[in-house]
Amino acid sequence: MSCSVHDVSDLEGRGIPGVFVTTVHFASAVSAQSQSLGFDAAAVMTSHPIQDRTDDEMTAIADEAFEQLVKALTA
Repeated sequence: MSCSVHDVSDLEGRGIPGVFVTTVHFASAVSAQSQSLGFDAAAVMTSHPIQDRTDDEMTAIADEAFEQLVKALTA
């Protein structure tokens, strides 16, 4: 599933915690979209690139992001 900063903003507006997850390559896009919406989107940045990663590499990336996700969702 793909999600945008707009989607996270909509979730938050309905009282549902949301966090935008993307790679560091797209950090400036998250910032620009957040500024455009007037919404400070919680975001977790992972390493780039994602495509062509092995299952083990993807698991390691997810494990690294987990604590940040929990912290952002419960802030």
